Amino acid sequence: MSNQPYEGYDPYQQPQQQPTPQQWGYDEQQYATQQWQGQTWETQTHAPVPPVSPAPPAAETAYLQPQSYERPYPAEQPQPQQQPQQAYAAAPAPAPAGSDQGYGPATLAGNARITDAQRARLEGRSPIIEPGMQPALLTALLGLLLSVTAQASTYALVLPLVALQAVTAAGWFRLNGMWPARQGIALAFLGGVTADVAVLVAGRDQAPAAILGPLGVWVLLTLVLQLRSHADPDTRMYGLMATVASSALAIIATGYLGADTDAVTVGAAAVAVAVLARALPLPTPASLVVALLAATGAGIAAGGMTGVGTRGALIGVAAGVCALVGHRVASYDYPSRFVHFTAGVALPLAAAAPVIWILH
Repeated sequence: MSNQPYEGYDPYQQPQQQPTPQQWGYDEQQYATQQWQGQTWETQTHAPVPPVSPAPPAAETAYLQPQSYERPYPAEQPQPQQQPQQAYAAAPAPAPAGSDQGYGPATLAGNARITDAQRARLEGRSPIIEPGMQPALLTALLGLLLSVTAQASTYALVLPLVALQAVTAAGWFRLNGMWPARQGIALAFLGGVTADVAVLVAGRDQAPAAILGPLGVWVLLTLVLQLRSHADPDTRMYGLMATVASSALAIIATGYLGADTDAVTVGAAAVAVAVLARALPLPTPASLVVALLAATGAGIAAGGMTGVGTRGALIGVAAGVCALVGHRVASYDYPSRFVHFTAGVALPLAAAAPVIWILH
């Protein structure tokens, strides 16, 4: 072992004099204010403290405005609510009751937020728009075709009848707001064609069974198809009723094949004249009276030219009443132009077919 003394220990050195309390206080102050200059373990995770900037000279701070510790922004005052007349254009004042001022003409176009029928009810107007003269002309043309072809041959009568059944099926679904309804339209049209074939095969003598048979079968077929649908119950019931009604209208139109040819000529002519008279620009009560008188006159004239005779007046007025009912149904609830040119054309003729068949 080495005999070197412990570093910093001198056995021959005189003992050092103990520091005075003043020296202790100085040393403590010195040690208290001493800063560590070396690196520590904390320098890797903490950013160094930036040095404190010296205070500005008194000359620079002499002109500084005294700071206020009050609220820097004024209290927000409640803003008055903007009046609707400032935000939107002022709406015209409604016209007094019984006056047409303030309302535009009835339109056939729809609205994304409110329907034309709802707007009409809110404004106190009638939610009904009649098909007009153009659909009436088409109805008259189709009625005259039925009247003329009935005198030609039974098979010639089938052509305008099939067109009537097709327009009836499509127009009824659109009139009920169900569009597109391709399966329902095809089913109703197929029912009408089936009834036509049954009457042609069985003959006019068996026309009641040939018409009522397909009608019952199509009601049962429609019921089965709707029961297989996955829609909600309300939708299925609505589709069932629309399909049954459309099929029934298309099938009963076959009554033109089951009726006597002279009765078909008289009835179809009366419907054509009645619809034309109803489309004239007359008040509704006067228009109804004129239409019924025109249908009666057409029945008398056509009955005189055929073998119907005086019964033509009865057939004419009955067909005219049914035509006006079909015309009124096609006018309901602001329908579209498509409804006017389908249901508005077909329903007057389809509704008159059973009466012509019964009265022949």
